[in-house]
Amino acid sequence: QVQLVESGGGLVQAGGSLRLSCVASGGTFSLYTMGWFRQAPGKEREFVAVSSRSDGSTAYAASVKGRFTISRDNAKNTVYLQMTSLKPEDTAVYYCAADRRTVVSGTWGSWGQGTQVTVSS
Repeated sequence: QVQLVESGGGLVQAGGSLRLSCVASGGTFSLYTMGWFRQAPGKEREFVAVSSRSDGSTAYAASVKGRFTISRDNAKNTVYLQMTSLKPEDTAVYYCAADRRTVVSGTWGSWGQGTQVTVSS
């Protein structure tokens, strides 16, 4: 299984921006579909964005579409989540995930340990 390490979280005011990074090791990065998820206090983990292994196509949760952008740099084994126009409800621990399947359903193969994002009002 690929190992994932997230970074870039922090405290930001509402309306601000952050860029999260997730570096993968132990596998051929281009062969993995990469995703971002988040978990707010007292809530279940939810999908945020995905970048497909096949063609890099992307998809987003409705709550972040138009504000967040997922991208990947296969040469750097890194996936990014650019977050703009942040809202207090975006406050959560953000997790990076990887899977060898092109379309991932159910449990993802690998998870990072998460990075905290806090948006103050």
